[in-house]
Amino acid sequence: MADEFKDKVVLVTGGSRGIGEAVVSQFAGQGARVYFTYHSRAEDAQRVAEACGSTAIQCDQRDEETITATVERICKEAEQIDILVNNAGTTSDQFAMLMPSADWMKVMDTNINGAFRWSKAAMRSMLMSRQGTIINVASVSGLVGVGGQTNYSASKGAIMAFSRSLAAEIGPKGVRVNTVVPGFIETDMTARVPREVKRKNLDKITVKRFGKPGEVAAVVLFLASDAASYIMGQTIVVDGGLTATGG
Repeated sequence: MADEFKDKVVLVTGGSRGIGEAVVSQFAGQGARVYFTYHSRAEDAQRVAEACGSTAIQCDQRDEETITATVERICKEAEQIDILVNNAGTTSDQFAMLMPSADWMKVMDTNINGAFRWSKAAMRSMLMSRQGTIINVASVSGLVGVGGQTNYSASKGAIMAFSRSLAAEIGPKGVRVNTVVPGFIETDMTARVPREVKRKNLDKITVKRFGKPGEVAAVVLFLASDAASYIMGQTIVVDGGLTATGG
């Protein structure tokens, strides 16, 4: 699969760490011209950009004007965007009864509204060329109930529904849309999960371990490849069997 994505233009949101970093690294390793966004971790973004030969762009998921300008910049420099990976997201966990409305809105605006904004901006060039791929990254929290994550779970469940509807809209015009749903993956985000919660979830995972960012990235690359040309509007779960056993 070396250089399978040679000369393809890829945009990854939230690419400075975790799953996003792995996606950037794997696309770049196969010859793609990769742009990725970050919000506040400038040092991490610079490290990834230098290591992968990619371009880091600071951008807020909630700022539609900046998102539009970023996409326009990439299209001006690289002519078009072939692949968009909506990976950026945030959490703000709290029991629903105690959750400030601001925390609910922040997570929804960053996760699902952000995916909408990037997709809306990027699909213009894809529709003009009648080809392209959008891959949205959700979470098993959108499939199973997770106490203290009503905002995050709602946003990730919405991403799956958004992907299916978007596929129905733009699939006939040559643009494929699919969703990848990671389970417990070893990232900075899961590092903040309490040890007892981790232990309980590890017991439910069929393969008895947490996943690696690269394992999720490999599925993203597959869905972006020609080998997945007949996969449309699907939700691919990468969770080591967690949801297969009832979560």
